[in-house]
Amino acid sequence: MISERTKDNLVSELKENPLSIFGTVLMIGLLISALFAPILSLHDPTKQNSGNSHQAPVGFGGEVEQTQLVDGEIQTTTVSNEGSLEHFMGTDALGRDVYSRLLYGIRTSLMVGFVAVMISLVVGTVLGLSAGYYGGRIDSVSMRFVDIMLAFPSLLMALALFGILGSSAIQIPDPVVILTGIDDRPEYITFPGTTTLAIAAVLWVWIARVARSEALTVRNEEYVTAGKIMGMSDIRIIVKHVLPNCITPILVMGTIQLATVIILESSLSFLGFSGTTLSLGFDIAQGRDYLAGSWWISSMAGVVIMAAVVSVNLIGDWFRDALDPEIQRGEA
Repeated sequence: MISERTKDNLVSELKENPLSIFGTVLMIGLLISALFAPILSLHDPTKQNSGNSHQAPVGFGGEVEQTQLVDGEIQTTTVSNEGSLEHFMGTDALGRDVYSRLLYGIRTSLMVGFVAVMISLVVGTVLGLSAGYYGGRIDSVSMRFVDIMLAFPSLLMALALFGILGSSAIQIPDPVVILTGIDDRPEYITFPGTTTLAIAAVLWVWIARVARSEALTVRNEEYVTAGKIMGMSDIRIIVKHVLPNCITPILVMGTIQLATVIILESSLSFLGFSGTTLSLGFDIAQGRDYLAGSWWISSMAGVVIMAAVVSVNLIGDWFRDALDPEIQRGEA
């Protein structure tokens, strides 16, 4: 349960910081877009239409030169590439609607982000609290393994784990499509299982470091000593006394790491390791060869990634400023 004091701090900090409000509203908008992507999208994001490829967004069209081979000779013609409301954000090289792909792409990023962060929170918190509470050999072995993991770049470790685990994606029936009866949208959500596990396996070490640091401080408190004197088991002391007093910095770290997960997932999908084509990183990779003429294919996906990362960081700053007792109100 969240205490009344914590609630008051969160509300107070939110009112005093306009950037926190902006980040929260932006994240709510992204979540709604991801959740109701089948309803909000205008087209099937996987449907190809080669005759309508590279259509410019509304307001960004104009005359473009097109080179083609006619009767053995190269001819350059000028064609009109005006945008249309049907594809108001344009189309990609295969004629797929960019706007619809963005909605499904942010769904993939947020889905992977939340699941990976939850896994890393559980694993990192359990191992970190255990190492900090028991100390000794358990602490030494656990933290040396964490140090080894931290010695390698996160993306490199994720790629290595991806190579070991192999590519695996889980097909989940889309509940929105089932409930609404929409018949021209993908019926299944492709969840990148291997990508999620690889990212979680990389990020849990940061949670473990924070949890251990907090547990080292809390384990010497009087209420922990009293619990031991009363005969409480170590597991009960950790769950009842240590965890509640360590949870705030752990949650703040988990919130901030959501931004890291979004970037990692986009990077892996950019390199072709996602397991699904409905990904923002995949769209950036597909559009990199057309930046000179069809800049919107990559740029639109990049803007959505930036918006997601900025919103998460602003929310993380809000949580930190509101929940950290060492930050004086009004001076953060």
